[in-house]
Amino acid sequence: MNTPSTQKAPLLDVRDLSVTYAGGARAVRGVNLTVDAGQKLGIAGESGCGKSTLALALLRLLPAGTKVSGRILLNGEDVLTMKWGQVRAVRWAGASIVFQGAMHSLNAVHRIGDQIAEPILLHRKATPSGAKKKVGELLEQVGLPASRADSYPHELSGGQRQRVMIAMALACDPGLIIADEPTTALDVMIQAQILRLIEQLVSEQDLGLIMISHDLAVLSDTCDRLAVMYAGRVVEEGPASRVYEDAHHPYSKALSGAFPRIGDPASRFAPRGLPGDPPDPSALPTGCTFHPRCPVALDSCTTQDQELRESDALRRAACVLVEPGAAGAAPRQGAEEARSTT
Repeated sequence: MNTPSTQKAPLLDVRDLSVTYAGGARAVRGVNLTVDAGQKLGIAGESGCGKSTLALALLRLLPAGTKVSGRILLNGEDVLTMKWGQVRAVRWAGASIVFQGAMHSLNAVHRIGDQIAEPILLHRKATPSGAKKKVGELLEQVGLPASRADSYPHELSGGQRQRVMIAMALACDPGLIIADEPTTALDVMIQAQILRLIEQLVSEQDLGLIMISHDLAVLSDTCDRLAVMYAGRVVEEGPASRVYEDAHHPYSKALSGAFPRIGDPASRFAPRGLPGDPPDPSALPTGCTFHPRCPVALDSCTTQDQELRESDALRRAACVLVEPGAAGAAPRQGAEEARSTT
């Protein structure tokens, strides 16, 4: 007799997601991701690699005329096939976004209490007095006094405004929080406070978290798993600390090495970064899109793109030089000979 499976479905299951803007820019290409309740997934990459487009696609916040294909299963329901009324409900009660740049995300002419109360009144059908009480609780939850509900955005510091954005994201008790560069333009001490706050709230409420950043060090310290994106694709995915400390894909290695390491004086003087920029998503190079900037590219990389493949039991990377059990994208035996004959 077959025993029913007790494995719980992921909170979020993204399958073969692709996004093409009206002008032909392929911003996201065949992305597969999962997030479980209580899990923290980091998404890293340079500007223009598709991170924010991916975040907006998850809740159908992209502009009209954008072509989106694949599946986005949130609690088992496909966001891409939902009717408009379902999507509106999902955007607050199912998942919510903490946008980068809180000053530009808050309405300058409305008190912050009214802005936090709006989704509560709309989606929770609360009374005005009930919504006001909830607003006070949310503000205190993110470390602000309830009296701040009467303040306007310009009366708050950058860190306080970001706390307001987090409170707003939690207003309808979502299962998933998407934080898109939540510490942008904040000083280092305030960044640390915001990151610890997000981490604490996710842990206490058993939420799923997607944290987007260009900083692998921040993501490795905050998240359980890490997905590195380049030119719209995930090129490496695995445990966050291991990807940061021992990246397997050459692009992940470059991102990881772009910042000096505390306790490693030599890293302050080592060459860092990569020449060039990510490719134009409307005119992607053939083969592996990273090959024009890759320090270990082979001739075959100019014509053959690579799918994610297992590099160890917990990690996948999209590089021809990565094999199961390999230490990363170091040239295999014969690789240097192949390069020297070109």
